Amino acid sequence: MGIKKYKPITPALRFKTGYDFSEITKTNPEKSLLKPLKKSGGRNNSGRITVRFRGGGHKRLYRIIDFKRNKLDVEAEVIGIEYDPNRTARIALLRYPDGEKRYIIAPLGLSVGEKIMSTYHEGAADIKVGNCLPLRYIPLGTFIHNIELQPGKGAQIVRAAGSSAQIMAKEGKYAQVKLPSGEVRLILLECRAVIGQIGNVEHNSIIKGKAGRSAWLGKRPHVRGVAMNPVDHPHGGGEGKAGQGNPQPVTPWGEYTKGKKTRKRKHSDKYIIKRRRNKR
Repeated sequence: MGIKKYKPITPALRFKTGYDFSEITKTNPEKSLLKPLKKSGGRNNSGRITVRFRGGGHKRLYRIIDFKRNKLDVEAEVIGIEYDPNRTARIALLRYPDGEKRYIIAPLGLSVGEKIMSTYHEGAADIKVGNCLPLRYIPLGTFIHNIELQPGKGAQIVRAAGSSAQIMAKEGKYAQVKLPSGEVRLILLECRAVIGQIGNVEHNSIIKGKAGRSAWLGKRPHVRGVAMNPVDHPHGGGEGKAGQGNPQPVTPWGEYTKGKKTRKRKHSDKYIIKRRRNKR
């Protein structure tokens, strides 16, 4: 994948960058793997806004992704790499010998015509990009993604563009996995993961260039608290360009923000060996 720049014929285009979509081989999605996706506009079942600055955006259809990879010990052929509007990564369309088709998140380096496999058995599948195996059979130091947290539940973590985790050690019934955040976490050896790094690694380099491009994605303008009235935010009001006024920045509901630790006591704390770099 490459990054595309634009001639600065308008101010917005001067720094704007986009995808060249060179890795995309199939433009029309598989109809059998689509389902409707209804927008909430940030509103709950009462119609009240519970998530601010959300709404609008282009209409989308959801692509059903196979996060479980539960069609076992059968080679599937990659027949297309597609764009998915619902995620940062690209998706790959697989076709199995019986004719069934499934989508997976496309790893970096996976190309059309390759054959990949999912298994629970040692030696049944090679350690190659796109294959899905239990952590028990993946060598130390291997980069992985789409990792299960409970055996058989399906991939829950490391699913964004360009991300990968690494197996650091194995001890007892757990593997120590270093996550993209820098956190080192214990995960059961029976949990499965996909070999390789997720593609579209240059996603972080994209510069939107204008506010309208965020609006296309369903993100409404984000208003600063100091620009509001006192009735709308604790930072609001004042004459002229007044500061926030509070000794410490707060949320619209008066809770401390910018540094307040938000993680409550969780049963999963015992599985975390090393906290992420900027822990809260």
